[in-house]
Amino acid sequence: MQNKGFPADWLYQLKQKNNIVSVIERYVRLEKKGRKFWGCCPFHNEKTPSFSVSEEDGLFYCFGCKESGDVISFVMKYESCDFYEAVKILAKNAGMQVPEFDGEQNIIEKKKNKERLLDLLDQTMKHYQQNLLLPKAKEAQDYIKLRQFNGKTLQDFKLGYSIDRKEIIDFLKSKGFTLKEMMDAGVVQEKNGYQYDVYGGRLIFPICNSFGECVGFSARVLGQSDFAKYINTAETSIFKKGRVVYAIDLVKKLKQQGKLNEIIIVEGQIDVIAMHKAGFNNTVACMGTALTQENAHELKKLSNNVVLMFDGDGAGQKATYRSLDILREEGFSVKVALMPDKLDPDEILKTFGKERIAEIVENAFSPMDYIIENERKKFNLSDANEKSLFIKQILSFLIKLDSYSEEDIYLAKLRDLTSVPIDMLRRDLEKEKGETSGKLVASHEEEVLSSRENGNTRAVKFILSSIMHQKEYVDEKIDYFSLMPKEKQVLEFALKHIPLSSYYDYFDVDNSPLLKDCINYDFSLTESSGKKYFEECLWLLASSILQERQAELSSRFKECKDNGERLDIMKKMQEVTNNLKTKNMEDFYVK
Repeated sequence: MQNKGFPADWLYQLKQKNNIVSVIERYVRLEKKGRKFWGCCPFHNEKTPSFSVSEEDGLFYCFGCKESGDVISFVMKYESCDFYEAVKILAKNAGMQVPEFDGEQNIIEKKKNKERLLDLLDQTMKHYQQNLLLPKAKEAQDYIKLRQFNGKTLQDFKLGYSIDRKEIIDFLKSKGFTLKEMMDAGVVQEKNGYQYDVYGGRLIFPICNSFGECVGFSARVLGQSDFAKYINTAETSIFKKGRVVYAIDLVKKLKQQGKLNEIIIVEGQIDVIAMHKAGFNNTVACMGTALTQENAHELKKLSNNVVLMFDGDGAGQKATYRSLDILREEGFSVKVALMPDKLDPDEILKTFGKERIAEIVENAFSPMDYIIENERKKFNLSDANEKSLFIKQILSFLIKLDSYSEEDIYLAKLRDLTSVPIDMLRRDLEKEKGETSGKLVASHEEEVLSSRENGNTRAVKFILSSIMHQKEYVDEKIDYFSLMPKEKQVLEFALKHIPLSSYYDYFDVDNSPLLKDCINYDFSLTESSGKKYFEECLWLLASSILQERQAELSSRFKECKDNGERLDIMKKMQEVTNNLKTKNMEDFYVK
């Protein structure tokens, strides 16, 4: 739980007086269909409306990018403001007096500190840019000439230069910044009482957020050195490596101009700059090779279409596989550029020109076609053992597909490559699914519900969702706290039947995946068998606890030397065994 700083009943009144449909309609055109209102999501690019607003529950949810929340959350996300600022906007709209905020001073101080650090980083960036023009920056200037960066490139990407280990410290001190602020911003570090510029003697690549604010730096060493070629700003209150997308501010401008159809993701800053210089202004990179869910979430606001163009080496291929899983989960339409072995986009542009890159993008593979092509190179298909390994590898990817029609398409391709009959491949695929799915029960609804989640997690999610949504089949005689002790805090509110939007007043829903999923749970998949599925979920959790109890009693029995105590343990073991056999839930009834 978290303290929002305002009384819960006042927040409830605030939301009652700010009808969520009326507020969102100021930003998004909505149309009522059934019990909900629908429109195109304002948080990602889409043509077919998948953004729903429930006036009854006071919640919004996008089936495309998965953004969700209450009316306060919407204002925060759309206006890019914090909770306190969103509350003030809505209070003014409703003509309500904002009560005294017990966390106000902390938030004000936090906000001031953030603005102070952003100002420090902005002035640091501009100073590094000016340094690049000085005679002392000849080494950096020579590198820029070698890379053939033009004036527009320097302006767009705000490239700079750090002269030495001390110069930026003296400059920032002259602007009134303290050493602590410099260290908090990630510009300066201290070792053995000596403070120094982290990026001294390096070419500077400022890293900006989607609003064009500098939040950190990446810096490249020039010439021969024993130091790492690139270093990035360490994690700070402003710079979170897993959330940053390099050049997202430039791609956002492209979207605002109506010129963005897809986003190309490459590995590093140099590749991004080279691609932009060649006219591919829709190119970004993540910090490090790894794409994160936060990265995907940011990109989804700009476009639903992505082309992965990682390097053609082993590391690039691994990064592609990891990224495909994340992008699929986020609902992207993905293509994968098949890169020449061991070449990156910058090298291709230099060697073959932009026409070759355009051709690679145009002929980008679907994810499964890329995987099949990539994996085929690793195996000798004329060898029976290697052919078998190749088939098993491809099947491990096919089980992640969402439709049987897709499966059939790629099973046919696998048949053509291996000469193994398609019915045999289908049986092997079903076997692979059976070993990994962990389904609760063998019904159509559960097949739809099955995922890579742990079975117990799915059971907890369905039970908790049913209680929160006040489903009629929720069994009131069950002691849910004994079945789900880790969810005690949420259960306390769920069993009081509070409105769904009120969970946002007590919990940090956006950072609680389970709670977020429960609030937005899609019950249509179990509409015809909700009661049965609920009972199956209850028994799954109960049987897990009983099995743990059985194992514990068995262990105690083996260690026990006292015959009387052993007899007592045996009786308890028999009772647990009987409960498991008969699916007896009485141990989990409210006492």
